[in-house]
Amino acid sequence: MEELRQALTVENYTTARSADSYPAFSPMLVEWLKEGWLLASAEMQHSELRGGVLLLALLHSPLRYIPPAAARLLTGINRDRLQQDFVQWTQESAESVVPDADGKGAGTMTDASDTLLARYAKNMTADARNGRLDPVLCRDHEIDLMIDILCRRRKNNPVVVGEAGVGKSALIEGLALRIVAGQVPDKLKNTDIMTLDLGALQAGASVKGEFEKRFKGLMAEVISSPVPVILFIDEAHTLIGAGNQQGGLDISNLLKPALARGELKTIAATTWSEYKKYFEKDAALSRRFQLVKVSEPNAAEATIILRGLSAVYEQSHGVLIDDDALQAAATLSERYLSGRQLPDKAIDVLDTACARVAINLSSPPKQISALTTLSHQQEAEIRQLERELRIGLRTDTSRMTEVLVQYDETLTALDELEAAWHQQQTLVREIIALRQQLLGRGRGRCGAVAGRRYRGGYAARVRVRTG
Repeated sequence: MEELRQALTVENYTTARSADSYPAFSPMLVEWLKEGWLLASAEMQHSELRGGVLLLALLHSPLRYIPPAAARLLTGINRDRLQQDFVQWTQESAESVVPDADGKGAGTMTDASDTLLARYAKNMTADARNGRLDPVLCRDHEIDLMIDILCRRRKNNPVVVGEAGVGKSALIEGLALRIVAGQVPDKLKNTDIMTLDLGALQAGASVKGEFEKRFKGLMAEVISSPVPVILFIDEAHTLIGAGNQQGGLDISNLLKPALARGELKTIAATTWSEYKKYFEKDAALSRRFQLVKVSEPNAAEATIILRGLSAVYEQSHGVLIDDDALQAAATLSERYLSGRQLPDKAIDVLDTACARVAINLSSPPKQISALTTLSHQQEAEIRQLERELRIGLRTDTSRMTEVLVQYDETLTALDELEAAWHQQQTLVREIIALRQQLLGRGRGRCGAVAGRRYRGGYAARVRVRTG
């Protein structure tokens, strides 16, 4: 290493320079770092660029980065063996220990649990098991069709197609809820649905070939996983051309062989316009996916969906939602919100209404806020008039008298409104507490009904309110 350092130092000092030149990074240094990062992240699964990896990249083509005199000193190093035994030879290195994110300790650079699946995908089945998914209603036919396709031997890959807002992702959530509840064929039991994060997969993959290597490794993990995995790709039209930089392959070409052989189960989701624009033009890709059409529900079906979600929004906002509000959200959103689809727009209307009611329960009414602002403005004017009268800039006191009268009227009205608001707030709290007691007794009397599940067994338990 000392001979190599001397050779590089001599070369550095003998390189011709002009007197007025400024120091700058060599373009080959940038290329060397890029090649090293590609080797570290794609082949060796490292999250940082280490000195040993840079040496491996240098050994791949030494004459490209260093002068011949220095390159001859590296001929005795076996690159393949160094890469094979890299972890063993560098485990005592200072680079193997890095501080934790919180700066309170140290940890190893690599983590055995940090797989590509864990890094670039999210386990939807685990979310369903932990109760983080909402119930899915009125989509039994579409979910059953997806299950039929997934149970095939070959070409067992559904593509869910529908307009934005009709609930395409909710279908996959409904399938995850069924898997957790055991309401699926034996072939799909104990299966994990992993949602692919294409943005994270593409992030930092500017080096040619890095994106494809990441995705190949991800597919290999899915295929070899001891637990069956279904890969869910939302906005699947981004598959066409994803990673296609400077002549590179897109991942749709990487998917086709595995999809055709049935080794990889995938659920895709996209809109009709994107499906026609990308999927239909690629016949080899479209024939490997089986179409699942998702149409917009009508107002009655949207009301049923809202009924299944009402308990979630009640708990989130701390309000009570009656059935008339659910019907109004579905009907009025269908009538007045054009350019969007049910049930998404009805859910947004319901969420906004719940948020506004929750705000009004804890925040002062607009009238009180307006009077408070007016009183502050009048106070500022009174202070200004008092100063002008004190130093002799103003002699007429009529305006001062007028503002004082208005200020007293504002304070009187503000006190009356605040007293009424506090009284109403106390009554509302008492009503809410009494309602919770009534609901608790109602659940006790109707436990037999509340214990039933919706057909399919994957929805939330029915809540019966009485009183």
